Amino acid sequence: MSKNKLYLIVLIACFSGYLYLFLTSNYFEGEQTSVCMIKNATGYPCPSCGTTRAVQSLYKGDLTGSLLYNPFGIILSVALFILPFWIGFDLTTKRKSFYEAYNKIESVLKQKKIAIPVIILVVLNWIWNIYKEL
Repeated sequence: MSKNKLYLIVLIACFSGYLYLFLTSNYFEGEQTSVCMIKNATGYPCPSCGTTRAVQSLYKGDLTGSLLYNPFGIILSVALFILPFWIGFDLTTKRKSFYEAYNKIESVLKQKKIAIPVIILVVLNWIWNIYKEL
């Protein structure tokens, strides 16, 4: 994937995430309605169920609540905050540090000794979501 295509995709994803968080900021207050298509179709939460509520809890200063909703929310929050600035820095300085870091991380994640534990963590998070009846 080209640098420009990656940067465009990541920026669109980040700003879509910001927009979604803004539009749903009061939606989950006391609601049990799910917007997850997997949960609506199967009745079981997906591994990322609760991530929106986790990000919203973190932005309200509730770290414990965020972790209880879904630990992926912390990772997503950090990404949503850092990535647009990192890409903006690269574009203004004509560097490609984010592109190089992305390619390096991708190659590391392809290694079985890394990929298998990551997959296990995702499955454990999924089991925990099912157990919590998210």
